[in-house]
Amino acid sequence: MESIKETQKKYCSRALFTAIVLFFVFYLCKLIPVGKGLLLGTIFSVINFVLIGFGLPMKMGKTRKNVFFLSLGSIFIRFLLLAIPIVAAIKLKQFNLVAVVAGLFSVQLVLLSDHLFNLILSKRQKQL
Repeated sequence: MESIKETQKKYCSRALFTAIVLFFVFYLCKLIPVGKGLLLGTIFSVINFVLIGFGLPMKMGKTRKNVFFLSLGSIFIRFLLLAIPIVAAIKLKQFNLVAVVAGLFSVQLVLLSDHLFNLILSKRQKQL
């Protein structure tokens, strides 16, 4: 459980920091709805990632049937959660829809970029 929390803290804090920096960049460029949308999507992406980690220990020691229904319920709840910022962006002009969708993928992008960075770094170290 502790390693899950460490992983969540690492990637979620990086995603939020990046979103905040990009928000200020978009704010300075007078693209406030884009910045707000990115920040909103990132916040919900972080909540989704935390819920994934919260649900993992609940599945340990359960029967296959129970795990199936727990997983199905978890997916349903998380999809409903991810729909909130999308609906808000569609209904409200203060959020850019494309930026919200990009924000919803922010934690995944941070995970991917970290993996690629470590892969490139390890290949360079092998060459030396």
